[in-house]
Amino acid sequence: MTTTRNTREDVIAAAGRLFAQRGYHGTSMRDLGQELGLLGSSLYSHVTSKEDLLVEVVEKGARLFAESAEAARAAGGTGGERLRRLIAGHVDVVVDNLDEVKTFLNEARFLNGEHRGRILAARDSYEAEFRDAIRQGIQDGSLRWRTDPKMAGIFVLSILNALERWYDPSGPMGREELVETIWSFLNPA
Repeated sequence: MTTTRNTREDVIAAAGRLFAQRGYHGTSMRDLGQELGLLGSSLYSHVTSKEDLLVEVVEKGARLFAESAEAARAAGGTGGERLRRLIAGHVDVVVDNLDEVKTFLNEARFLNGEHRGRILAARDSYEAEFRDAIRQGIQDGSLRWRTDPKMAGIFVLSILNALERWYDPSGPMGREELVETIWSFLNPA
């Protein structure tokens, strides 16, 4: 009989899957133990609480979005080019990390105090990247929008954040086509 040892990363990944599927409150430590083939008490050798797992998964989602935004900013160019890179990066993060994204978008509200404050600050910083790119694009003429950058940022992120609910990476539309479709909708020629 072969036994496998679960690492902390295995436990966090399984928690992300279950939180994405069942929600934070719909997932028990017993569920997580069953997912990993462990007794519930064995999980506590990896983590101190279910909330610690939520923090880990949500922080990973926040970090992935922040890294994507940093790459878009570092590439330079016009505001419109930067916005398109932000959109493409967001799509990549969603498609490649669906469990973490679903948990970040839907379950972060269950974090308490300090953890919640850190995640809200990360979210606000990420949203600011979109507003800044839009503001720059309006100023440099690469976006022909007359919308307030704050409202435009809300619109763009609302479209992007909905992807986790309907986009199927194995479906007929690949991610490049998805990015092009979103971009064409937002910035028609």
